[in-house]
Amino acid sequence: MCLGVPARVEEVRGEMGTVSIGEAKIEVSLVLVDGVSTGDYVLVHAGFAIARVDEKEAVETLSLIKEMITTQVDRL
Repeated sequence: MCLGVPARVEEVRGEMGTVSIGEAKIEVSLVLVDGVSTGDYVLVHAGFAIARVDEKEAVETLSLIKEMITTQVDRL
């Protein structure tokens, strides 16, 4: 199963950028999404931003992912 994760764009450097997912910061390629700016939210998969998403959708998705992880850890 493949999973794209929403991330906030912290810095844009040409076709590369730094995004944050929670407190983690990672480098991603922005080549697949036109016009990405600092503060935008993008969907990240395999080191690439693959789509722009709105902030509300990103926050909701991250909350659901966190809930899923917490639920699975509690079952161990």
